[in-house]
Amino acid sequence: MAVTKDFKTRCFKLADVVQFGDKAVKTVFYKTDATSGSVWGIRPGQEVAAHEHPEGDDFWVCVQGEGVFFPAPGEEVPVAKGDLIISAKGMCHGLRNTGTEDFIFVSVVAPVPPGYKAL
Repeated sequence: MAVTKDFKTRCFKLADVVQFGDKAVKTVFYKTDATSGSVWGIRPGQEVAAHEHPEGDDFWVCVQGEGVFFPAPGEEVPVAKGDLIISAKGMCHGLRNTGTEDFIFVSVVAPVPPGYKAL
């Protein structure tokens, strides 16, 4: 899928954007000078490793599944469909799918580039 930069396409079907693989898959579906949006597809047992963005905030909308969120290294908080998660710049975040179905969340990051630091 091509990343939308010209905004000729402004409406997306989640099923057309989300992808899955041997590890958690991040699919960026839009990017501007200010923000970036992506959809994560995470199979049972897969995870998004704990990390932080030194220069940007990351907002997640959980749309399917159950898992645990990592608010700090070594900490886990149950999350599920319908949950909203905000991680301000420099805050730890990550997720493991602990459920029996695929976990999907939409991420909006701003400003871009947010940087990346593994924890």
